[in-house]
Amino acid sequence: MLNVPHDLYTAEQTRELERIATEQHNLSFSELMTRAGASALATIKQHWPRAERILILCGTGNNGGDGFELARQAAAYDYRVMILQLGDEKSLTKTASAAKDALLAIGIEIHRFQEKLPSTDVVVDAIFGTGLNRAIEGEASAVIDAINQTKRSPVLSLDIPSGLHADTGNVLGTAVNATMTLNFIGLNTGLFTGDGPNHCGKVQFDSLDTPPAVYNHFPPVARRVSLEKEAYQLAPRERTGHKGLYGHLLIIGGDVGMSGAVRLAAEAGARVGAGLTSIATRSAHSALLNQTRPELMCHGVEAPDELDPLLNAANALIIGPGLGQSHWAKGLFQKAINTKLPLVVDADALNLLSQNTQHHKHWILTPHPGEAARLLNCTSADIQADRFNAVQELQKIYGGIVVLKGAGTLIHNGEKPIHLSTAGNPGMSSGGMGDVLAGVIGSLIAQGFSLMDAASIGVTLHGMAGDKAAKQNGERGMLAMDLMPHLRHLANLIY
Repeated sequence: MLNVPHDLYTAEQTRELERIATEQHNLSFSELMTRAGASALATIKQHWPRAERILILCGTGNNGGDGFELARQAAAYDYRVMILQLGDEKSLTKTASAAKDALLAIGIEIHRFQEKLPSTDVVVDAIFGTGLNRAIEGEASAVIDAINQTKRSPVLSLDIPSGLHADTGNVLGTAVNATMTLNFIGLNTGLFTGDGPNHCGKVQFDSLDTPPAVYNHFPPVARRVSLEKEAYQLAPRERTGHKGLYGHLLIIGGDVGMSGAVRLAAEAGARVGAGLTSIATRSAHSALLNQTRPELMCHGVEAPDELDPLLNAANALIIGPGLGQSHWAKGLFQKAINTKLPLVVDADALNLLSQNTQHHKHWILTPHPGEAARLLNCTSADIQADRFNAVQELQKIYGGIVVLKGAGTLIHNGEKPIHLSTAGNPGMSSGGMGDVLAGVIGSLIAQGFSLMDAASIGVTLHGMAGDKAAKQNGERGMLAMDLMPHLRHLANLIY
């Protein structure tokens, strides 16, 4: 058993890894299946040590073969094993059929599903593997519904919860709600984005001792980001450092009634280390915004040309938090995106951009699925149906870096691998969280990080801060300001 790796693959890539392993490294499919069964049994022993009864539901593919092999090995350890076979037995793959025959040879009976599942200590889902690409119906749908109604027994899915698309994380009609997913050989992208996080439970991985050389044949399609791997630039500052070395961040936004958004972005930027932080907002707000945070410099701006001295003094720019879509907003938006400063385009600025498509290399766009849908002239459902395709289309059209927010946030600069963050939680689904993220990313740009590093590290810091806040006081009721002390702590974690 290995730590969950950072590299992520499509189902097709995983099949190619298996092919290379078997054809070039003297590994048979039956040996890989034996190892998968042993890994699944070790997982059950580790996580449910008191379990005595195991119910295994097997399909006709090699995923079902893994289930048969688990049953054979579990029986040898005196577990009470019950196997339910789904699908047409004539459709069994050669390797799965051999695993089934080995099970029958030791006297284990195989049954068919009869409306409901028998009582058990652990349910093992070995119905469909990573190759599924059609909607589930009929007997399989009924079985998955029965698994999901089994509240008392934990569910272990082998490779992927049956019904989940391995690439996109889409539910194909219905999908198993696993307590734990044990993935083999190549960790799949769909486990971590789309609906994947709702269905996978805790994800574990086993390479099945696949030779490391196998993974050198082609790059992964995506890579999970982590603070440890990405934040090497968050090094201790020199003892002679001063504020002029750490950048001047300017945030533009806060139309009437929406001043809180720029305030949140500005404090987040300051908390992760910008040397100076300024706000350009409505004059009615400028005298009020820094009353609880006097370190922020607030400027009343009513016309685009009034931004000139502020832009000249800034190293990085954020446009959009609380900006609105008024005549005032449109003027400031156009002024901002015509600068050569590196900038973060967020919130209402994204909605304005969707009305006037432009392509730049020096910006980071941070849409949630609704904003992404407007940028691509489609629906939020279309975005969520294939988030990887959506982030690539956005980057192709608009350039720069695109951060597609949501469970399994994606970060893409036009090159592979796409970055994916697993940090964050549902408690962050509240107003102002996106403004905080924009502030974090903008601050890192101001401090001299590259756009890609700023986006990847910023998303990670933001998500981890949310996780710490949730651990401290729970998810429900979490506010954007709750992240501030954790952001500061995490930005200094490497010290």
